[in-house]
Amino acid sequence: MRRPCAVLPGGPRRASREGRSLRFPAALCWGARRLEGCPGHVAPGAQPRRAAPAPRPCPAPRRCEMAAPGGCRLLRLGRRWFSQEPAVPPPPGPLYPPVVASHTARSKAARRRRLEHFHRQVHEAASIEEKLRLYGKLQRPKYTVHPQTFALNADRWYRSFTRTVFVPGLPPPAEAAEEPGPAAGAAPDADLDLGALRSLACDALLQESFYQNKRRPFLYRDQDHTPGPFLTQLVSSLAASLCGRNPLLAASSLDLNPEVNYYWHHGEEVVVHGHRKGRVDPVRFQIDDKPHLQLRVPKQLPEIVPLESDLGDVPVIDHKPSKLPLFKKQYENKVFIGSKVADPCCYGHTQFHLIPDKLKRERFEIANLEDQIEVVYRANGVASLFAWTAAQAMYQGFWNEADVTRPFVSQAVVTDGKYFAFFCFQLNTLALTVETVKNNPRKNICWGTDSKPLYDVVEEGSVKGFNDEVLLQLVRFLLNRPKEL
Repeated sequence: MRRPCAVLPGGPRRASREGRSLRFPAALCWGARRLEGCPGHVAPGAQPRRAAPAPRPCPAPRRCEMAAPGGCRLLRLGRRWFSQEPAVPPPPGPLYPPVVASHTARSKAARRRRLEHFHRQVHEAASIEEKLRLYGKLQRPKYTVHPQTFALNADRWYRSFTRTVFVPGLPPPAEAAEEPGPAAGAAPDADLDLGALRSLACDALLQESFYQNKRRPFLYRDQDHTPGPFLTQLVSSLAASLCGRNPLLAASSLDLNPEVNYYWHHGEEVVVHGHRKGRVDPVRFQIDDKPHLQLRVPKQLPEIVPLESDLGDVPVIDHKPSKLPLFKKQYENKVFIGSKVADPCCYGHTQFHLIPDKLKRERFEIANLEDQIEVVYRANGVASLFAWTAAQAMYQGFWNEADVTRPFVSQAVVTDGKYFAFFCFQLNTLALTVETVKNNPRKNICWGTDSKPLYDVVEEGSVKGFNDEVLLQLVRFLLNRPKEL
């Protein structure tokens, strides 16, 4: 144990190994400046106030001997340790942001964070145009769905992709549904001048198939030779004739060969090839449709059934869409109804689709595939109406994370120039992704009829076997309007 230090007038001394005393400056004496209250330590030149007992050994000889700057550092730390300042109250909130997953990691938490960020961006978009741009911003390979296809039983696959229930027949008119009775549905047809309407249809047919001397059509272009011009003239003349009975037709917009696009997700799959191999991605679909004609109106058609109606089951197909077959391409993701968002005619009324020459009835009959003739019509009606009606809903601000609050209704007529099939589609949901479809009981509904001939044959300047029932159904479609009109 070391002896306590002795303070001399010139400063403290410390015995060296040779027995001589070493003198340090008084300014460096830790005991003289800092430890004035240390027992047994007397400052140089200081006189005790009163008699004190014999000095006791210094309890901290190590500190007293420290004259180096390190001793001052220990003192400062010691003074902090014995500080009497009041404790600072804790802050009301956390001092640091929460720990979140990386944006670029391959974990499930990172994938969930990227998805939440994307949803927040779309929700906070300032305009519909910005929302559509963000919705289709990420480009990945996607299945291209063709409404007019030669694939066998394609209508069941299309109903599975779009979560659609198919109901044979057509729904009753809105007036007939509100006022049940035998005369409710026949009242609108009783006031029609059926003879004048039949004359318009026959004149348009004769003009394109008899009076004009046309050349032989090119291969697989027969639909552009006679059926296409006939359908254009028939629809335009009937719409102009019925404007007095339906004021909505007077304010409508008739598009010739428009473009309709819709992009959506349905299901999940594992990426097989490329640098993203092994990741789980949503199954992406894109419909690029081009109807022959379409009518757009400024007001929405009335709903047919309530939003939560369940009229059947949706086919469940567990195979990959490539087995249909569908093929993947990577290009622009687009949602388009045939016009810009600012167009006042932003709601669909009726589409008119022309069956191409490659899918005409005679080819299926030669191949002994008569059961696939109506499949072509149904697949065309389901896919085209889903794309058109869903795009209309997205133009109103709805999407898969903000489902529709009201149903959207559109109509379609599919024909090859002679046989006509009628379809009516009600969109009840856009929530088709894996996350949103789990707790979603809604289903889209499509009503449709089998194809029926408008006439039998055109001979010697006259139309033989004209079918008034098909013409009346076409007129009913054109007369459909909102309840307030």
